[in-house]
Amino acid sequence: MSYRRADVGLAVKRLQHRHHRALSQALAPLGLSLVQWDTLRHLHRQPESSLHDLAVLTFQTDQSFGTLAARMVDRGLIERVPGPGRAVRHRLTDEGERLRHAGQERADEVVARSFAALSDEQIDELGALLDAALGA
Repeated sequence: MSYRRADVGLAVKRLQHRHHRALSQALAPLGLSLVQWDTLRHLHRQPESSLHDLAVLTFQTDQSFGTLAARMVDRGLIERVPGPGRAVRHRLTDEGERLRHAGQERADEVVARSFAALSDEQIDELGALLDAALGA
């Protein structure tokens, strides 16, 4: 075995940290934090998600995400809509969708630069290996 598992885990963490720094910098001119853009991205993929679902998807606590969601509602990026029973769901506004799309373009550029040294086949292999490690 060429790589120790602990070293691979650290490399994954370093890559994630690099992506977070670069994405934060790329999204700042749009007035978005990484977690705000991540929220928009998840709502695009899973419209009418609950606050709890969005907190889990964005690695936040329910309380901290509630504060973030309130700020995003105030900015007109997302809206709260009634769900079944007492549930409250969230969806993108037109402005939220516009910023999600602009942020996605910037994120695609950041990630493309990050993985530029890998071939398409290597990207597919890496994706499959990460899925296997995550148990997907």
